[in-house]
Amino acid sequence: MLSPKRVKWRKQHKGRRRGYATRGNSVAFGDFGIQAQNDAWMTSRQIEAARIAISRSVKRGGKLWVRVFPHKPITKKPAEVRMGKGKGSPEYWAAVVRPGMVLFEINGVTREQAKEAFRLAGSKMPFKTKFVSREVEV
Repeated sequence: MLSPKRVKWRKQHKGRRRGYATRGNSVAFGDFGIQAQNDAWMTSRQIEAARIAISRSVKRGGKLWVRVFPHKPITKKPAEVRMGKGKGSPEYWAAVVRPGMVLFEINGVTREQAKEAFRLAGSKMPFKTKFVSREVEV
């Protein structure tokens, strides 16, 4: 599972997920990508599940780029604990995903292979996704 090596602060505020992704919203490395259509927190487990689905689908061919990283610690209080007594302890790490963000990119495979791989990966995610390809410059 992905997680930061070290952080300055153990716990973070929830924050807001308003607006669209202004950075990381175009295919930059590979030929094809998968783009988020909604906003969500994507856990490190979901990122790993999608990565495995893609690599298995293309039979470890081509090159894969993971464009998201879980920087946000998500806290949770134990079950049946009374209110108060401070914030819960960190349970898992999540990446803040905004609409338009490119999550994964792939190169060295056919369009059909990439489309199928990203369809499988999209089913592992808690939001709608879209298959995108690099814009051809003339």
